[in-house]
Amino acid sequence: MAPGSGGGGLGPGPAGGRVRGRLLLAALGLLLWVRGTWGQDEPKILGMRLVGCNKTCGTNPEGILFASEGSQVRLKLYGLNLDTFSLGQITFTELETMQDVHQSNFCTGVTKDLVVHQLVNLSRDNSNALLILETKYLRRSENARLYGLCTWSEGKWLRWPGKDALLFLLEDEPKFLPLWLHIVLILVLLVLSGIFSGLNLGLMALDPMELRIIQNCGKEKERRYARKIEPIRRKGNYLLCSLLLGNVLVNTSLTILLDSLLGSGVVAVASSTIGIVIFGEIVPQAICSRHGLAVGANTINVTKLFMLITFPLSFPISKILDYALGQEIGTVYNREKLMEMLKVTEPYNDLVKEELNMIQGALELRTKMVEDIMTQLHDCFMIRSDAILDFNTMSEIMESGYTRIPVFEEEQSNIVDILYVKDLAFVDPDDCTPLKTITRFYNHPVHFVFHDTKLDAMLEEFKKGKSHLAIVQKVNNEGEGDPFYEVLGLVTLEDVIEEIIKSEILDESDMYIDNRSRKRVGNQRNKRDFSAFKDPDNEMRVKVSPQLLLAAHRFLATELPLFSSSMMSEKILLRLLKYPDVIQELKFDERHKLSARHYLYVQNKSADYFILILQGKVEVEAGKENMKFETGAFSYYGIMALTTPLNTGGDTNKGNFYSGPDSDQQERTGFLSGNDGNLGDRSMSYPSNLSHSSSLPYQDRTDNLISSINPATASNSLNQYISDFSVRALTDLQYVKITRQQYQNGLVATRMESCPQTPVDSLTAEGFLSEKSDLQITDETTSLLNDRNVHLNKTTHNSHESPM
Repeated sequence: MAPGSGGGGLGPGPAGGRVRGRLLLAALGLLLWVRGTWGQDEPKILGMRLVGCNKTCGTNPEGILFASEGSQVRLKLYGLNLDTFSLGQITFTELETMQDVHQSNFCTGVTKDLVVHQLVNLSRDNSNALLILETKYLRRSENARLYGLCTWSEGKWLRWPGKDALLFLLEDEPKFLPLWLHIVLILVLLVLSGIFSGLNLGLMALDPMELRIIQNCGKEKERRYARKIEPIRRKGNYLLCSLLLGNVLVNTSLTILLDSLLGSGVVAVASSTIGIVIFGEIVPQAICSRHGLAVGANTINVTKLFMLITFPLSFPISKILDYALGQEIGTVYNREKLMEMLKVTEPYNDLVKEELNMIQGALELRTKMVEDIMTQLHDCFMIRSDAILDFNTMSEIMESGYTRIPVFEEEQSNIVDILYVKDLAFVDPDDCTPLKTITRFYNHPVHFVFHDTKLDAMLEEFKKGKSHLAIVQKVNNEGEGDPFYEVLGLVTLEDVIEEIIKSEILDESDMYIDNRSRKRVGNQRNKRDFSAFKDPDNEMRVKVSPQLLLAAHRFLATELPLFSSSMMSEKILLRLLKYPDVIQELKFDERHKLSARHYLYVQNKSADYFILILQGKVEVEAGKENMKFETGAFSYYGIMALTTPLNTGGDTNKGNFYSGPDSDQQERTGFLSGNDGNLGDRSMSYPSNLSHSSSLPYQDRTDNLISSINPATASNSLNQYISDFSVRALTDLQYVKITRQQYQNGLVATRMESCPQTPVDSLTAEGFLSEKSDLQITDETTSLLNDRNVHLNKTTHNSHESPM
């Protein structure tokens, strides 16, 4: 048959094509039927994939799965009706070579090297499942073995064809270190990681300045630690680079060792991260932040070792950083930061509040000015330059409590001198010395400063010793006219010291806690009364002006021979005038003009006192003819009563003695005592020939004059002076009344003043008067009448001249 007759064959002709199409359709239909029928009854595994393992596992270049021995492997199965498989229906079989894969689909035997532990269905359509199996260790002579997946079907084990159902079991990679050494290295690296991390924080936080401070003022242990650390801490960037490189090297090595130990990269990374964070960062940094000095000193050798190991890399980098960033100076605190640091650390340091205040005050000294602490001018205690230093003025100075007092002229802003209280040490208030005499003698310089002077500069000025008080002034150029210096107040060394210690310095004389706020001292003591230092017996009962007192003093000293400087010193005379009851006052009663108390002298009555009229008018009735006339100021009576000699016998002239309203004076002792009583009862005798009074100070001798008079010079009673005239007040009077005893005591005091070494026992008024025997004293009545005639002649002469 010709080639073309082969119409019934499978050739390329049209008939052959139709036949092949029919066969393909039949085969496809058969395949679909078989598949549908099988899918309804039997499960089918189409492939197997690796999910993971706890050791080495993966897929080789040929696409076959492999796992290391002694590991747990998780496989994922893909197929149909996988839910029909039970745990005992899946296993593996050993294959000798790859040829066994293609030769038979039957399992020649079930292996025990791969043990299936669990089969889990993962989908609703039963198309995939998770298979978990455990691989056993290979025999010593084997390093790999091939296994195929088998399932139980129709009463026998069938092996699934294809590479997707194969698994290679490989020998585990040998470890280069023993397990115990592996663990030890991991622990050592973890400790080194913590050391480097802690030292990085602890050592770098200790700047060189702080280490130098600790070496000088720290505890002995701290000083020893600081001496160890300070040399390497000076190399700041080199130390930093060494610690960081060592920390990175240790952390990397720790991760590698954990990976080799655990066999899983993910687990190794997670484990190393947790270990480094907890034991390599948190714990060591928390410890070193509080005990960095001790940790750094005890691990100094480790630090030096790693600095040496990392030298090739860390030293060049540190030099580059030194050049780029400059030298490390350390923490330096300025004034404000230092004060704030002291305030913030107050609860934790051992400084008490007073010490902190002193430190703060010293630091603020340069920032404050004089006007911030000065005492305002209107609050200052000052004294006028024309003041008289009498007892009242000096008492006022002492009561103020100040040791340096500004002296001003006319107005308080014109301060011309400074008075020191110690300048008054030799000043007697009874002398009434002018203040200018004292200030001109000492001539203390007045120190002026401007209001914007800083307190540190003010303290330096005070330390030079020129003055501890300064006048604060400023240049006032407000308004029209030329600028002028305006005084604002005072500043003292005490003000500056109070600002340093941040507290007020109070002494027993301070009335105010703060001169600026004028807050008074709490529980203030009673105001000091300096009258205790004033002799109460010498206090004037009647207040007279200083001018009138001076006029009376000069009149007695110049007009009356008994009171002249040759008889009685001017100082003793002044004390006599200031003695109590010497200057008296009489109030005239218009309704009882002839009252007995208006009479200063009564005719034919005894009197032992002298009277000098200071103010007012009196009527004098004298002579047998009872002639009357009026006299006024600076007329005097009874001068002869002062010179009547003492009676050496026991008899006295008796009479009605009248001495004014205070005739019953108390007996007084002391200087210039006016007592007319028995002096002999108060005299003192001494058994030795040496006079006791000669060994006493002059002031004690004069103040105790009466008690030291020799009893031989005084009798129990005195001869009385009988006046032959009467003196009656016509108006209110102020007059001087000096008794005979007061006058005689004044004479003795004058004698002691001129001869301070003379014993008191040898001093008598009679002896002194006998020395002045040439003194002429005229009859008093004749003198009064002569004064009256002179007064009348002047009146007549004025009446004759008046018409002209």
